[in-house]
Amino acid sequence: MGERRIGVAISDATRTLARPVGVLSIARLDAAAVARAADEIGRLSAEDDGVAAIVVGLPRRLDGRPTSLTAGVQTFASQLGARTGLPVALQDERLTSVEAESRLAEHDKDWRSRKKRLDAAAAAIILQDHLDELPR
Repeated sequence: MGERRIGVAISDATRTLARPVGVLSIARLDAAAVARAADEIGRLSAEDDGVAAIVVGLPRRLDGRPTSLTAGVQTFASQLGARTGLPVALQDERLTSVEAESRLAEHDKDWRSRKKRLDAAAAAIILQDHLDELPR
């Protein structure tokens, strides 16, 4: 998630594969952003077999120190968990946008087209990283 957009991804019921879903536009990380994200989670839960947990990308500098967004994202995640009643996990998101851009560029040479899908693709990478760390 960023200051203006939140990438959204979902996994399959077996918690094996993540796929991008879309992007939520927000003005800032505030109560309205929490409400929009909770509404999107409710929509996804209704369309799929239900949402069992939420994974939020945690911004960190390359050396692991917090960024200016880290505390706000932690607060957002806590409020989102309280609003939805679902467990929320924080997942390191370092370099996921770079990886998403690289993957998208392999198949789409138009940067404007890639930019529209970048946040959702990065969300799928964050979720996939989390899924890969789960015990099997």
